[in-house]
Amino acid sequence: MRERIRVGILEDQTVLRESLVALFEGSGMEVCASGGDVESLLAQMQDKPLDVAIVDLRLENPGNWAVDNGLRLVEVLRERYPHTRSIVFSAHREASLLERCFQAGAAGYLCKLNASGAALLSAVEQVARGESLVPPELVSLNPGASASPLERLTQREREVLELVAAGSDNLQISARLGITERTVKAHVSNLYRKMGVQNRVEMAMIAYQSGFARPPPPQQQQAEFPK
Repeated sequence: MRERIRVGILEDQTVLRESLVALFEGSGMEVCASGGDVESLLAQMQDKPLDVAIVDLRLENPGNWAVDNGLRLVEVLRERYPHTRSIVFSAHREASLLERCFQAGAAGYLCKLNASGAALLSAVEQVARGESLVPPELVSLNPGASASPLERLTQREREVLELVAAGSDNLQISARLGITERTVKAHVSNLYRKMGVQNRVEMAMIAYQSGFARPPPPQQQQAEFPK
């Protein structure tokens, strides 16, 4: 039996948040966390990790009229929970903002103004499979955006790729970047998926061919890249 997709919801509008919970639970998914601010959602994630997080961008707190930015959650998830993939679910459609979301680590973007419940469920399933969800308006503004798999990488994934291309193993990357070896493995898995490669040698070759990284000197090259 297929494991249920674990979903988290960051949405400050109570009615909409409750509607999303009902939508996901009714489709067979498991809502493990939901809330109207970043801290409460992160606290709930301590008990059970998420597969996909639905993230609103502009979060208002009626208690003190403070406005928080959901993009902060996307960045935190990228760094602390690389297995959790984010879908930004917002009414904003500015191309510059959409680009910021993907640079922060979002795996997908869906506009609230025209998205149906079926479209949102499909987006969650798509992102949970490891795919990306790029809005058509962003693709039309950047027709060459899908030309290179490297352009879909987050900043941390780029750092890991550069060290992989240099011949570093996971333990060395962990020490160099100051992150756990488990997190390194998660980033490497994301690189396999996004770059469409089967091993670290292929990964490094794409980095070399694209000019992203230079091959190490012959005396430093290893006969086989670490797995």
